[in-house]
Amino acid sequence: MQWETVIGLEVHVQLATKSKIFSGASTAFGAAPNTQACAIDLAMPGTLPVVNEQAYRYATMFGLAIDAEIGKRSFFERKNYFYPDLPKGYQTTQLESPIVGAGHVDIALADGRTKRVRIHHAHLEEDAGKSLHEDYHGMSGIDLNRAGTPLIEIVSEPDMRTAEEAVAFAKKLHSIVTSLGICDGDMSQGSMRFDVNISVRPLGEEKLGTRTETKNLNSFRFMEDAIKLEVERQIDLIEDGGTVTQETRLYNGERKESRSMRSKEEANDYRYFPCPDLLPVDIDDDYIEAVRASLPELPDARHARFKDTYQLSDYDASQLSEDLHTALYFEATVAAAKDAKLSANWIMGELAARLNAAELTLNASPVSAQQLGGMIGRIKDGTISSKQAKEVFDAMWAGEGDADTIIEQRGLKQVSDTGALEAMADEIIAASPKQVENYKNADADKRPKMLGYFVGQIMKASKGQANPQAINDILLKKLNALL
Repeated sequence: MQWETVIGLEVHVQLATKSKIFSGASTAFGAAPNTQACAIDLAMPGTLPVVNEQAYRYATMFGLAIDAEIGKRSFFERKNYFYPDLPKGYQTTQLESPIVGAGHVDIALADGRTKRVRIHHAHLEEDAGKSLHEDYHGMSGIDLNRAGTPLIEIVSEPDMRTAEEAVAFAKKLHSIVTSLGICDGDMSQGSMRFDVNISVRPLGEEKLGTRTETKNLNSFRFMEDAIKLEVERQIDLIEDGGTVTQETRLYNGERKESRSMRSKEEANDYRYFPCPDLLPVDIDDDYIEAVRASLPELPDARHARFKDTYQLSDYDASQLSEDLHTALYFEATVAAAKDAKLSANWIMGELAARLNAAELTLNASPVSAQQLGGMIGRIKDGTISSKQAKEVFDAMWAGEGDADTIIEQRGLKQVSDTGALEAMADEIIAASPKQVENYKNADADKRPKMLGYFVGQIMKASKGQANPQAINDILLKKLNALL
């Protein structure tokens, strides 16, 4: 039997506000445990929450970016459940009237197609604290610094059919929220977390199968692996005569294993009711239009601009425009290098390979955009060859300074002086009568390959510093004059 996979995502995006959604406590990452949780975050008696307007503005920005309906009246409810890192015993969230309604995101697929993934809604809510299980001798610790950090939870429709589509959708959301500046996108710090709902059904069947939810995936690779593993598990289970149980699961990316966490709750299990401490929030058209006017360039517009302005291929423009940090690095490199194609090649080639090998992000690159652009400029003006550029790049990566400093210190300046190169060519030709004779007697289509001998001799004589293109031009002129 052929099976079809059905995937929907719930994406938790930490908003980059300086204070929490209902209190003035700091949201800065990395503080000592429990030093940034105030009485309001813990719902202590006598405290009252106040909505952070910046969180509303950020949520509205996201809604406008995905062409969604904006809720002009939204309100908060209490979602009741017990968990050790939820000190209130409930989470303040939105259910019936979220700030962001139905919208959509278009994703590009590997085969060149574009697919539209519908967004059901996105709602504002507070984050919980964090349970710590290491170094407590069989016990757990609770860090409540994260409690009350503002989130938007983005809920998709079940429109995705493969792990690759789900990852493309997640990457597009990451690109949107980081381009808007509403989230730093650092998944290692929990700034974006993905819950994946997965079910399978016979191909052609319209009724949805029983779904499971795999929670708290914090990397695109883990998401892809977790989806493929769960799809395989569900199909094997059904084909062996079993049934899929609706449940919440956890995935261990290091061991590539998943396990059941608990049975999946329904909405009525949480006993939602309107939060008595918070009034409904009303926004008007003027507020929405002011937010719309403040929107920065979005990923699709940036992709189109890169193609048009820099004459990049669709693939190159996609790779360089998807991530905001990469886009900014590319444009800074081009500004220094004055060559978009060479800049794109070096960023997607040598630089990307080095970063991957060192497990570094672009933000942590030892080579700045200005340094890389400066080096590319020296390739472009003929100061160094492409081969010499690799030596310069190695030195910049090691922290030895900018390209000009390294070229000067190492004596790497390429010989492009026509007179000097012609003198070298004359010496090599005079010292190679046999090779010259072979060249003269060869068929025209074989002569370009035979030129390599002469080029090699000049490169050897110049210790690799002769300009290869200039050498080729001079040798062709001199050898063809002997025919």
